[in-house]
Amino acid sequence: MVDKLVNSEANARRIQMVENCFGTSGQPLFLPGRVLVGEGVLTKMCRKRPKARQFFLFNDILVYGNIVIGKKKYNKQHLIPLEEVQLQALEDNGQYRNGWLIRTATKSFAVYAATQTEKQEWMAHINKCIEDLLRKSGKKPVETHAAVWVPDSEATICMHCKKTQFTMINRRHHCRNCGAVVCGPCSSKKFILPGQSNKPLRVCLDCYDNLTSMKRDGNKALAGNNNKPANSTESSGEDDSGDDEETLKDDNVTHDEHVSKNIAVNGFTTPQSCWINWMGFRVENVSSSTNDTFVHFICTFYVFHYIYNIANAAIIVQNIVWIK
Repeated sequence: MVDKLVNSEANARRIQMVENCFGTSGQPLFLPGRVLVGEGVLTKMCRKRPKARQFFLFNDILVYGNIVIGKKKYNKQHLIPLEEVQLQALEDNGQYRNGWLIRTATKSFAVYAATQTEKQEWMAHINKCIEDLLRKSGKKPVETHAAVWVPDSEATICMHCKKTQFTMINRRHHCRNCGAVVCGPCSSKKFILPGQSNKPLRVCLDCYDNLTSMKRDGNKALAGNNNKPANSTESSGEDDSGDDEETLKDDNVTHDEHVSKNIAVNGFTTPQSCWINWMGFRVENVSSSTNDTFVHFICTFYVFHYIYNIANAAIIVQNIVWIK
């Protein structure tokens, strides 16, 4: 079915509609051979809480973004090449149901569908597109993927030292290598993770020690191979060009949160649900004698923010659509 739609006017029109929904903030999506397979709303597990995101599945990329106006406008477009994607089903856990992991070399995250049927259809369609793409290109699946970040709400204390309690002053940080939530002192080191960035990224102390040890062992192996005769048939391996100099500046990188919009492609429709897991707000270690006004302002802001988002989430009603 996908091959039949490659050069069709209907496919070009649908892709143009998606581009129009993103406007000038998005990248051009039309390419020769690209087909819009389906689209729908999924709940993406972001750093602070789950958020509804619009996803578009093409035969070579996965696009998602923030919903500004339902079925009309989206922003923060994010494109993921399917040849880098690996899916992993998740077991249901309380309110987190019908989920799976989307893993890539640069970023990995969890998404949740409204029903078990939608989960199965999303995973089946994505895996089919990946298989077709790899078969046509002759490439092998990517084996190294970025860690999935632990949500802030699931860690009240540092996951490394097990002592530091997170407050307004003691901020949460994420290890870019393992995804754990750690405190500042337990993530004071940085290391170059080639799959994610050319610059040193914040890692926890355990990961830093492990990565440093692996690099040291790799350098020793490389030095040993360099001392062998030139006619040796053994591979020398590639040296890690990372810089060991560490800095304490906070890179404060967060998960990208991007969105896309739905377009009617066929007649298949299933219900979609949108929910938000709100975190409790706590004010600790604040002197009541000097900061009452500040605390009152912060609490008032969060109350209004909560009401606004609940009202906004209530009006989001989307459908998932696949091409038949």
